[in-house]
Amino acid sequence: MNILYIHSHDTGRYVQPYGHAIETPNIQRLAEEGVLFRQNFCICPTCSPSRAALLTGCYPHENGMIGLAHRGFALHNYKQHIIHTLRKYKYTSVLAGVQHIANWTGGYRIIGYDRCLTERCDDIHLKAAHFLKNSPQEPFFLSVGFAQTHRVFPKTHPYDDARYCMPPAPIPDTPRTREDMACFKASVRKLDKQIGFVLNALKNGLDKRTLVICTTDHGIAFPRMKCNLYDSGIGTMLIIRGPGGFSGGKVIDGMTTHMDIFPTICDLLDIRKPMWLRGRSLMPLINVSCSEIHRELFFEINYHAAYEPVRAVRTNRWKYIRRFDRRRKPVLPNCDDSDSKLLWLKSGWRNLLLDKEELYNLIFDPNEANNLARKAGYKSVLCEMRGKLMRWMKQTEDPLLEGFIRAPKGAEVNDVNGISPLEKTFII
Repeated sequence: MNILYIHSHDTGRYVQPYGHAIETPNIQRLAEEGVLFRQNFCICPTCSPSRAALLTGCYPHENGMIGLAHRGFALHNYKQHIIHTLRKYKYTSVLAGVQHIANWTGGYRIIGYDRCLTERCDDIHLKAAHFLKNSPQEPFFLSVGFAQTHRVFPKTHPYDDARYCMPPAPIPDTPRTREDMACFKASVRKLDKQIGFVLNALKNGLDKRTLVICTTDHGIAFPRMKCNLYDSGIGTMLIIRGPGGFSGGKVIDGMTTHMDIFPTICDLLDIRKPMWLRGRSLMPLINVSCSEIHRELFFEINYHAAYEPVRAVRTNRWKYIRRFDRRRKPVLPNCDDSDSKLLWLKSGWRNLLLDKEELYNLIFDPNEANNLARKAGYKSVLCEMRGKLMRWMKQTEDPLLEGFIRAPKGAEVNDVNGISPLEKTFII
C-alpha cells in the first residue's frame, strides 16, 4: 500500500464537503469516494507544531517542535518522523513542496526524505503528478504540501462576488471582511484545482493501492481562529480514501486528531507501533466496532510568532482553556495581518481583557462565546475539566508545569506587546 499525504496551509474545514459555500469539487469527490471525519482536530493550531504532531504521533512539547521551524525551532529527534518507521518496511519517502518542520531550503535532508521533487510553492502539483504518472517505485510515502490558503490571498476572486460572501463565524459581517473572505475562497479554489491535478495522476491504477490522506495544519488565518484553541482554530478537515475500508463516502462523527493517523497506518500495514505514539487508530471507527475512540482530547500552544502558553481539554460537550502566563491581553503578533484583523484592531482588540480560565458548553455555545468559568452552577464541571488537564500535563511531562518554556538558542521570536508578526524580531 502506497501513502499519498496531501496537506495544506491554514484551510481549517472551509471546503465544500464540510458544508461551506466554497466550491471544491475535487475535495468533494475525494470525500464521496473515501471517509470524511467531521470532528477532526489538530493538536496545536500553529504551523510547524501541528505538522510535527501528525508526523511523529506525539505532542509538540514531547517531540520538541514548540514553535516555527523557519524561526529556529526543531524536533528533538527527526527519527520519530513516520518516514523512518516506514523505511524499515521498504518504503521510499518523497517530498513535494511544503514540509515546515525543518529549514525551508534543504530541510528534507534534515528530516531524512529519500528524494525531494521540489521545495518551491508554485509547481508542486506538476512535480507530484509527474512522479505518480511515471511508474514510481512502490511502496512509497509521498508528501505533497500546498501553501495556497496561507496569506497573502489572491487579490482577485472572479467566481465569488464579495457582496454575497459570509465571513467566518467569529468575524463581523462588513464590506471589508466580506472582501477578505472572497479572497480566501479564491485561494481555496486554486488549492482544490491543484489537489485534483495530483489525484488525477493516480488513475493509472495506483488509486487501488494508495491511501490518500487529505488534511490541513489548523484553522484559517482570521482573528480568533488560527493560533487559538477554540474549535475555529483547532478544527481541521480530514478525508482519507483507499484500502482497508476507507471508501464509500462514510462520514465519521466521533472526535479524532492528527495524531491518530500514524497509528492507523501502522494498523493498516500490520506493523509495530513506535512506543512514543499518543494517538489511537481510526480503524475501530472504520470497522464500526465503536462510534468513538476519544472521550477527551488535549491541545497546546507554546510559540508562534510570539510566546503564548495555553492548554486545553475538550470533550463532546465541554471545552476548558487555560492561559499559563500573567498576560491578559491578546498576543497580536500571533494573528496574521489582514483586513479582518485591522477591523478588530480599530475596534479596540488590543485592550480586550482575556480570562485566565475559560469553560464552554459546546452544545449550547458551539462558537465558544459565553465563558462559564466564573458563573454559578459550573464549579463541579470546571474542577473536573481542570483536573483532566493537569493529569494530562503531568502524564506527558509538560515543561509548562515548571513555568516559562524557553525557546531554543538562536530561535527568532516577536515581542508579545507588538501588533504584527512582520515587525522586528529578536534572537534568543
